[in-house]
Amino acid sequence: MRTHGTLVKWNDDRGFGFVALPQSHEEVFVHISAFPRDGVRPRVGEVVSFEVRTGSDGRKKAEAVERPGGRKTSARQQTSHSGGKGSLVGSLLTAAAVLAIGFVGYNAYVSRQHSYTLPLASPATETARQSFSCDGRTHCSQMTSCAEARYFLKHCPGAQMDGNGDGEPCEQQWCN
Repeated sequence: MRTHGTLVKWNDDRGFGFVALPQSHEEVFVHISAFPRDGVRPRVGEVVSFEVRTGSDGRKKAEAVERPGGRKTSARQQTSHSGGKGSLVGSLLTAAAVLAIGFVGYNAYVSRQHSYTLPLASPATETARQSFSCDGRTHCSQMTSCAEARYFLKHCPGAQMDGNGDGEPCEQQWCN
């Protein structure tokens, strides 16, 4: 059963004291662990609400102490709560890191998509503006058009597409 009392003695160094019951003025032992973990130290003269239990030694003791008007918090809320400037700065840094990673990833995606943009192999598109890039391909079997083979032969080192050395690449496959 819950009752109220006044903290009449407190030894802060040892973390215990005594609460006086208002009906009988009997003093009941109370340990610091019975108080809420709200950062407020017990003070003599403080009115508290508590449950009286009998300990293993047969003596009465106060447990589950609450301060009237105090906010009830669970142990989970007390350990998980972290307020102040530190958490705000941490949140801002995390958000900035996520944005930076997203920006770098998007730029890599766009540049990769751009390097794969190849025109269709038709006379009309071959004369249009070309968008090829050297990507390590060196043989005619790796090309998709005559225009692409010409670009690789002219701009990319190690291209092996002009077997007879006349400047026209892939004559048997693309440029005949």
